[in-house]
Amino acid sequence: MPKAKRKPIEPVRIRLKKNDLVEVIAGKEKGKTGKILKVLREKNRVLVEKVNLIKRHTRPSPQTGQGGIVEKEAPLHVSNVMLICPKCATATRFRLTVTGEGKKARVCRKCKELIDG
Repeated sequence: MPKAKRKPIEPVRIRLKKNDLVEVIAGKEKGKTGKILKVLREKNRVLVEKVNLIKRHTRPSPQTGQGGIVEKEAPLHVSNVMLICPKCATATRFRLTVTGEGKKARVCRKCKELIDG
């Protein structure tokens, strides 16, 4: 019996950036907050600091030295995290607007303040 082919992942537009403060809104880590360490655009996922920790057993090698159990972050789907507005300190939706200088900036939907820019 032939193996079923996996459907390729269609990348969505991710408007989150590295170092953004986000809150997990779904899944077993719901309610936790952290900083984005890495955005994996081709897989629609983000790595969030100290969230979704997994344990990996590593064997000793010349580079790592001692082996053992290493805890590291696993990626979360981008739909399960929400940006935290630095002004109102809550997880909010945001929209993109063009500033006076012609640059794109993110604006909080609740307090109408610029998030970056």
